Amino acid sequence: MNYMLFPSLYQIQSITNVETNKFEAQIILDAKHEIFNGHFPNNPVMPGVCMMQIIKEITEQIIGCQVRLIESNNIKFMALINPVVTPNLRLEFEIVAIENEIKVKNVTYFNDTVALKLSSLYSKN
Repeated sequence: MNYMLFPSLYQIQSITNVETNKFEAQIILDAKHEIFNGHFPNNPVMPGVCMMQIIKEITEQIIGCQVRLIESNNIKFMALINPVVTPNLRLEFEIVAIENEIKVKNVTYFNDTVALKLSSLYSKN
């Protein structure tokens, strides 16, 4: 399972199972990716929808199958992610599977700063 909607936007450095249903992923953003040309020139900011896609893709890596987003709630963008200044991100996941549904809670950090909090519900494809 290695599907990426935005190839080369990021690289997974590691995914660690830290305890039951809890995982941590370390990724590095490519500040030269074309997506930052439009968002925004000379002041790149990671688009929120791209972060949501990265969370989905890493969830798929962790559980080993593709998923489809049913709903997201409690989406809180807490700090802007500038890929030039802070390309290294730490994503914490709590993943609970109930039949064909996957509940995911995510907190994304750069350094010690919380950049994003998100709760999502997916269905297995």
